[in-house]
Amino acid sequence: MKFSIGGSLKLAFRPWVEGLENIPATGPAILASNHLSFSDSFFLPAVLDRKVTFIAKAEYFTSPGVKGKLTAAFFKGVGQLPVDRSGARGAGEAAIKSGIEVLERGELFGIYPEGTRSPDGRLYRGKPGGLARVALATGAPVIPVAMIDTEKVQPPGKVMPKMIRPGIRIGKPLDFSRYHGMEGDRFILRSVTDEVMYEIMKLSGQEYVDIYATAAKRQIAEAAKKKAEAEKAEKAEKAEKAEKAGKTGKTGKPARIGKGQGRTGTGA
Repeated sequence: MKFSIGGSLKLAFRPWVEGLENIPATGPAILASNHLSFSDSFFLPAVLDRKVTFIAKAEYFTSPGVKGKLTAAFFKGVGQLPVDRSGARGAGEAAIKSGIEVLERGELFGIYPEGTRSPDGRLYRGKPGGLARVALATGAPVIPVAMIDTEKVQPPGKVMPKMIRPGIRIGKPLDFSRYHGMEGDRFILRSVTDEVMYEIMKLSGQEYVDIYATAAKRQIAEAAKKKAEAEKAEKAEKAEKAEKAGKTGKTGKPARIGKGQGRTGTGA
């Protein structure tokens, strides 16, 4: 199924690729990519000869009904691995465990260090827990990857993709074996993650923002909420002024006196 989906994507969108020679023919490796679109996990595997496994929330594999079964089959077909997000430490620990298992089998493991899709196309600070811990625990090389224009193919919230040609730029493998066994040192984890993010930034050409994407999403949501509240208050104020103006127009001016009115003549 991977090859049929991958072939269809390549035929329809013709993604361009640079640096395919940096993907090892055999053995484990971590593909650390920026994350612009839901379709990133489909385009990258589509251009590779080897299977690459990404993690996906377990709900994609357990939804009921015909649609749920089709969704589960699709995600399995493109190499997605279900991860249970329940438990004390949630998806983080599950992702690390799954990543280590994939690499121990000598396969390729794909991960998004930002932890979530970029809300505005910029590159955000990488989370040190997943990527660095998996790399140091396994000794697998980390290959930085830049997805280009995939957010234009399928913008957030859009169901139907646009026929835009995306790109994939693959960097040279990074060796962190010098830190092997030091995955408990948070300063080492931060250093490894930042080095990978720097390479992704160079490959993608994105503006780098030194905050987490999740924090940026909260800020954007809060700003949108404040803007909506301000617009609502402004609209209410205008409506109130219009109502007051209407009442003044009805009762605030004296009535005009017509000719012959208001006089008290006696006649004859």
